[in-house]
Amino acid sequence: MKYGILGDIHGNLSALDTALAAFRDERVERVVSVGDVVGYGAAPRECIERLRQLDAIVVKGNHDAACTGELEVRFFNNYARDAVRWTQSVLSEEELAWLRALPLVTHLEHCSVAHGTYHRPELYDYIQSTTDADPSLDEMILPVCFVGHTHVPVTLLRLKDDPLRTAYTVDPEIDLAEAGKALVNVGSVGQPRDEDPRTAFAIYDSREDRVSIRRAAYDIEVEARRIRSAGLPSVLADRLFLGV
Repeated sequence: MKYGILGDIHGNLSALDTALAAFRDERVERVVSVGDVVGYGAAPRECIERLRQLDAIVVKGNHDAACTGELEVRFFNNYARDAVRWTQSVLSEEELAWLRALPLVTHLEHCSVAHGTYHRPELYDYIQSTTDADPSLDEMILPVCFVGHTHVPVTLLRLKDDPLRTAYTVDPEIDLAEAGKALVNVGSVGQPRDEDPRTAFAIYDSREDRVSIRRAAYDIEVEARRIRSAGLPSVLADRLFLGV
């Protein structure tokens, strides 16, 4: 099975369409999203519609939960709170119900999917070190789990010949043949934060036991204008050009 894995989309339609075009070129068989479909960007309805048209597998991110009222926003920064309020004002009740019904974790034939962590996903914690990754790696029931949340691509893994040590790699090409377990953060489609403004997404080929983290340029100016025209904070447009 060839999976196309979408990191945090955050209402960025141009970036999402660029990733989906790459999936078509690669003949992806199943589209998967690690959550945060909405928030920050100004095309939440369109992004939801794209995923629903594709019958994508989607888990619930913290911004998705905030927009449905399931997560308190007091710990969000001012810009994120403004974006949540705006998103709530434009989504239909049916779209909010779709977000509300998303699971926190899902298990597919070859992999699991969560937003922040596999371990206690409801907390929306960040995995930023091997120590952070250990509880999730300990509990994983399938050898591969895809996550997002940090907007920075990295793979944390335990090798079959050294199962007690957690290692990491930022290599975009990950051969899973020697991995006992791998936790793959695919970065962000709509708001990368690794100083690379290109959209990020992954292709996972279960037959070849390989994950490829891809980057692709998209029309950032279109999305920046969309954000400004919606009356959202201009910093949400400006940061797209910097990848921060």
